[in-house]
Amino acid sequence: MSKLTDRLSHAWNAFMNKDPTPDYSSRGYSYRPDRPRLTRGNERSIVTSVYNRIAMDAASIEIKHIRLDDNNRFKEEMKSPLNDCLTLSPNLDQTARAFFQDVVMSLLDEGCVAIVPVDTDTNPNIQNAFDILSMRTGRIVEWHPDYVKVNVYNEKTGSKQEINVLKKNCVIVENPLYSVMNEPNSTMQRLIRKLNLLDAVDEQSSAGKLDLIIQLPYVIKTPARRQQAEQRRKDIEEQLAGSKYGIAYTDGTEHITQLNRSLENNLMSQIEYLTNLLYSQLGITQGVLDGTADERTMLNYYNRTIEPIMSSIVDEMKRKFLTKTARTQGQSIMYFRDPFRLVPINDIANIADTFTRNEIMSSNEIRQLIGMKPSDDPKADELINSNINQARDEEALEGEVPP
Repeated sequence: MSKLTDRLSHAWNAFMNKDPTPDYSSRGYSYRPDRPRLTRGNERSIVTSVYNRIAMDAASIEIKHIRLDDNNRFKEEMKSPLNDCLTLSPNLDQTARAFFQDVVMSLLDEGCVAIVPVDTDTNPNIQNAFDILSMRTGRIVEWHPDYVKVNVYNEKTGSKQEINVLKKNCVIVENPLYSVMNEPNSTMQRLIRKLNLLDAVDEQSSAGKLDLIIQLPYVIKTPARRQQAEQRRKDIEEQLAGSKYGIAYTDGTEHITQLNRSLENNLMSQIEYLTNLLYSQLGITQGVLDGTADERTMLNYYNRTIEPIMSSIVDEMKRKFLTKTARTQGQSIMYFRDPFRLVPINDIANIADTFTRNEIMSSNEIRQLIGMKPSDDPKADELINSNINQARDEEALEGEVPP
């Protein structure tokens, strides 16, 4: 009870700069205000689907606060407030998976993103060691030597707010694919500009104009002839606008030429070239986006695209959220990807036999991977080779005479 009282007495909120108190007088919205919004017109481009695909795949990888053994191997999962944020609920509005999808989506769109500890047990500006109770994704507005100004959603007021956060207290992740996606003259930015030009051409061609040239039977050089030609043009416009079916009549000596025919350009070929170039630089294929990629292609995609992003997030979290003392005690932050997620069901039996026979995984661990409940047999939790008679081996060992 004393620990709970001490924790509440030292609670800290980054927005309020004091103990958090309930407030039910905040404004309401017809849409979710904390949802990430793409910038610079990316929401109107097909690159949004690429961002969303990468963010979804990255968010499917679990990040955990763990403890390592003496050989820097995974030993156990820590039961800490930080691990609750990483695996369950980082804030009031998001699950852990939705939070990391928000992080990666903002990272790809803006090039750099901040993960801000909002609620902590002590003031992080004074204490080096603190427990993180909630965290939010923030957009970096200004850079300073020791701190950054971040635009973060404040769940107490229901709106986004700019606050100053010390660099040592928040995670600042830069997109490892920045030169490909976020540089002004990068492949993705060039593709976005070409797509915007294509949209402008499509809007112009579908604007509803007739684009006609009327050849009159006289030479237009004097002001009187120009006025007469202008009056003739207005007459034809009024006929077309006032007619039910858009029909007009002309004199037999007049000729009309229509210009709204399609114009040939190489814009579409440039877009296709930049799209293929971008996919190759990101390690993505069309099969990854439409779900038809094989296991080898997906493995290449995870190694070249997802792994650099997740490593950047985890390494920065490990550097900022764990003190030197915690790292000395064996604490760490790691990400874990299920290697059996892309394995076809036909190969599961062979893999299960190989892993259990070589005593890599127990039977219950295999059952858990394929969605079955664990067995009550104590033997199912042991790392043994079921193809060998264990009782006979034990008797043989007991009968041996030491040299």
